Amino acid sequence: MSITKGDRPKAERFHPRSRSPFRSRTAVWTAAGLVAVLLGFVLLSLLIGTGSSSAARAWEYLRGDPSARADAQLRLAVLEVRLPRTLAAVLVGVCLGTAGCLLQAATRNPLAETGLLGVNSGAAFAVVLGLTFFGATSSSALLLWALVGGMAASAVVLLFAASGRTAGSPLRLVLAGSALGATFHGMTSYVLLGTQSTYDTYRYWTIGSLAGVETSDLLPLLPVVAVGLLIALGCARPLSALGLGDDSARSLGHRPGRVRLLVAAAVSLLAGCAVAVAGPIAFLGLLAPYAARALAGARMAAQLVLSALIAADVMILADILARIVIRPWETPVSVLLAFVGGPLLVWIARSSRLSTAGAAA
Repeated sequence: MSITKGDRPKAERFHPRSRSPFRSRTAVWTAAGLVAVLLGFVLLSLLIGTGSSSAARAWEYLRGDPSARADAQLRLAVLEVRLPRTLAAVLVGVCLGTAGCLLQAATRNPLAETGLLGVNSGAAFAVVLGLTFFGATSSSALLLWALVGGMAASAVVLLFAASGRTAGSPLRLVLAGSALGATFHGMTSYVLLGTQSTYDTYRYWTIGSLAGVETSDLLPLLPVVAVGLLIALGCARPLSALGLGDDSARSLGHRPGRVRLLVAAAVSLLAGCAVAVAGPIAFLGLLAPYAARALAGARMAAQLVLSALIAADVMILADILARIVIRPWETPVSVLLAFVGGPLLVWIARSSRLSTAGAAA
């Protein structure tokens, strides 16, 4: 007697080894296409800016034209302004896309995003402390304070989530992150009430922008990002098993609590770096994993790669548009992402696939 797809055991239907060759080829070609689009956006980002240098002159500079290379103002625009923020957009996109994909898979919640671990609120509180009590005014100093604050907040969340009889459960992670985030938000508001000068600088940081990012700000973050990505890749197979349920994952030799804690550590590293560079960026870490699941299915490694590439593409495109939509001024990139992310989030919430999206992770 033949067995239909609906009669197959759940472990057989969703186990990582039972993959459709068609879906695998689709994911590979999609990843290649996203890389090609990303390279095109990188070139476009180097050509377009808020300065007076035209795209044609920037192209001549990139081609090595002697007269263009002799233009000091053009060199400043391309290498000192556009190149760092282009690299920052790619870095932030990869971090948020990967972190969001990990968190949604670990919690089996398609609406989970990196703010659940208290990264954003911890970074904001640390920035306010640095501005108010330690005279941190430079971009590199604010970046350091934001990174330390975000990672410290996540560490506290991990300590709470790892304690007790239900250590590492998704509900415990979410509750600890939400409680700590609300606490940090209240403390941030309290400090800001009495310091107008701090509020002015903090307001600029918290809107989310890549303006003013320098290459020297990004280099110290690369080892942290590399560690976070390595942990993420190492969690791909356990997360695929976790998608079958905790009991099935244990029967396959995995420990769900430990896997979720490793995921939370990777999310803390990646989201902390992203917040430190660009400030709080909403929606990107939520929407990119959803699109990746639709393209990759239940394959966790493919989801991670596609989510990182999609988020990087969207981030760099939003940054390009932020420079030109209201020239000669600049729009915060978080505002553009909110305009796109808000309606998409409503659509996802109304989608009939929402109930199955978490299981697919």
